[in-house]
Amino acid sequence: MTSSRLQALHDAGQSLWLDYIDRTMLSNGDLARRIREDALTGMTSNPTIFEKALGEGSAYDEQLAGAPGNLTPWQRFELVETTDVRNACDIFRPVYDAARGGDGFVSIEVSPGSANDSHATIEEAKRLWKTVDRPNVMIKVPGTAQGAEAVRRLIAEGINVNITLLFAVSAHERVIDAYIDGLEERMKAGKPIDRLASVASFFVSRVDTEVDKRIDALIAADASKAATLGALKGKAAIANAKMAYALFQKKFTGGRWDALAAKGAGVQRPLWASTSTKNPAYRDVMYVEQLIGPHTVNTLPPATLDAFRDHGEVKRTVDRDMDVARKVLADLEAAGISIADVTAKLLKDGIVSFQKSFDGLLANLEKKVPAGRR
Repeated sequence: MTSSRLQALHDAGQSLWLDYIDRTMLSNGDLARRIREDALTGMTSNPTIFEKALGEGSAYDEQLAGAPGNLTPWQRFELVETTDVRNACDIFRPVYDAARGGDGFVSIEVSPGSANDSHATIEEAKRLWKTVDRPNVMIKVPGTAQGAEAVRRLIAEGINVNITLLFAVSAHERVIDAYIDGLEERMKAGKPIDRLASVASFFVSRVDTEVDKRIDALIAADASKAATLGALKGKAAIANAKMAYALFQKKFTGGRWDALAAKGAGVQRPLWASTSTKNPAYRDVMYVEQLIGPHTVNTLPPATLDAFRDHGEVKRTVDRDMDVARKVLADLEAAGISIADVTAKLLKDGIVSFQKSFDGLLANLEKKVPAGRR
């Protein structure tokens, strides 16, 4: 039986994607069960997730032991990650078919080292797309300026794209424009655009973590501001994400978009990422409950999914109280906290964090290969 809360969330127009992957859940029926019972319609992966999966248990040992001995650690990682993602795509294929290509996707990410190199991103994305060889795979590229250029070219070539590490509304606009440009380029070339898909992964909770830290520093410097500034804690991330959704609503209306929609193009859906609550003082499902609305995706870590199944409340919130959201951001700017500076730092930190995870998983892979085969 499907969880009533999770089904209600899905019925409100929000797709639930699991922010986790490992080989055990793919092979023991757990993922198939979650699709049936939790209304799951997709899955995301990244270097941090794979670092955790590869570092636990022995599910990957047999494949690694049988791999050619001349593979580099990076090639070994691609071997195991593309195997997992391909198998996950097959499990989600009935969802993809039922949604006529509108859902049921599994994301696989290019390496963090390509973040500021559009050519390297494109070449790696094309290799991953060809290797997985499933219509419901999405290639994740970083939301840098170079990543946006890669989005345009990949969409024009007919490759599904998930843009990750988006923190700033301006970066969100850049990748929306890149998606639309790519669709137009493809349409002008006489190629179909009706089965292409893209999501823009807008990160949420990390914004509050950084802003709250800056608020605490301001209060420590001037205790008289504690009440005013304290009231802004835990508010920036939702406000920022609501601005991103308002941009989405604006961009995917009007004559330019209508011409693409007439040819079967689907909108680039906002995907709320980093939706686990980092501060234990905050409600554990706040980054789900406050961003519910049509044409959205929420990629949920297992613990957050479990929490929402237990006590989440469903109502349309993503475009409610927009004046309040604008005031929160204006008040933060007036207090000396630049959202542009916060989001620029978070993008840089996010790339560094994923690179650290990528380096860690390569080191773990090296340890798992028998000495005689290295």
